[in-house]
Amino acid sequence: MLSLRFAALALTCVLADPSAGFAQAGAGAPAAQDTPRLKPRAKAARPPGFEAAVKQADAARAANQLVDAIPLYEKALKLNPKWAEGWWLLGLSNYELDRYQPARDAFRRALDFQPQNGPAWAFKGLCEFQLKEYDTALSDLLRGRTLGIENRELVSVGRYHTAILMTRIEQYEQALQVLTDFANEGNDSPRVIEALGLAALRMPMLPADVPGTKRDLIMLAGRASYFTSARVFPAAQKAFEELISRYPETPNVHYAYGVFLTAEQPDKAIEQFKEELKISPRHPWSALQIAFEYIKRGDWEAARPWAEQVIADDPGNFVGHRAMGQVLLETGDVDGAIAQFEAGVKIAPDSPAMRFALARAYRRAGRTEDAEREQAKFTELDRMVRTQRSGAQSVGGIEMDSVVAPQQSPSPQ
Repeated sequence: MLSLRFAALALTCVLADPSAGFAQAGAGAPAAQDTPRLKPRAKAARPPGFEAAVKQADAARAANQLVDAIPLYEKALKLNPKWAEGWWLLGLSNYELDRYQPARDAFRRALDFQPQNGPAWAFKGLCEFQLKEYDTALSDLLRGRTLGIENRELVSVGRYHTAILMTRIEQYEQALQVLTDFANEGNDSPRVIEALGLAALRMPMLPADVPGTKRDLIMLAGRASYFTSARVFPAAQKAFEELISRYPETPNVHYAYGVFLTAEQPDKAIEQFKEELKISPRHPWSALQIAFEYIKRGDWEAARPWAEQVIADDPGNFVGHRAMGQVLLETGDVDGAIAQFEAGVKIAPDSPAMRFALARAYRRAGRTEDAEREQAKFTELDRMVRTQRSGAQSVGGIEMDSVVAPQQSPSPQ
């Protein structure tokens, strides 16, 4: 397994110091000395000149002479293209010099030989982020998290970029869950606060694209979300009250405050979701929050119109089908519930909670084989989702999410 012994890490984008920010222009790279290795070089016969080129390249890299090291690694790799460690070192050397395209290509070659290498996937994803290949970057960063990364600094870099890329594609709850780890560590750097604010306000953009006129709004929302994640609730309450006072007509402000109130003050939370719907009449997440609050209380008829509203306004919203299915299941319409859950699974086949709900409905209908199939699929997807969000160290259990922010009492995804 790859050793990540970074003796003098110089990742410019990491939060080694809780007060440090992220350098948006570069995600950082390991220092030249004590370079990480993919695995020891095999003692097989080498082409003539290979060992000399490697020795020179390693010496140049150890002296932080990366411009000189790169052509030497390239020379060695021409002599031995199957040298996996060389592709890794070439990738790192280019990465440290902000040469993201050759770095990405080198990490890609390294992964041809070691496809289960989490750090290599993470570095490849960070390169792709800098090259604005955002969808591929997110996929590779998630794969790195799934496979596992031991180095704390690289974990932090990957976590941050994973979260902001999730926000960009409107996976706001998932982004907030990933960012919660920073709050758990006591890391309240401006970059973390900004990322939390964008996710809490459901603004699908990267931090670099935030207009200056929105910065105060985003930072205030981010501070409120940070205090919530850190479970400093009086400070969170104060920050949300200031947010509401200063930006009462801004979309998603009432929604964010409502999410905060859900756990301890659900009636006030419903009021905030209704205020959000006055500002944004087609705001399915506010309607869903209200529906699920009534479902939690067992008030199925109160939940019904809110679930129906979501399906009418946004028929592609799989969580709406889950809410409607739960109402129908608990009011005796098992076939109707199954139809709703099946529609949700068709829209979101990778949703653990949709599979769980469908398994429950099949079991209620006496369709044991179908229920067992969906239960098995739920278990598989739940583990995958937990690993992607929390890293390979994540353990079992039902992953909860999707309707409310991670700091509260979310409903199953």
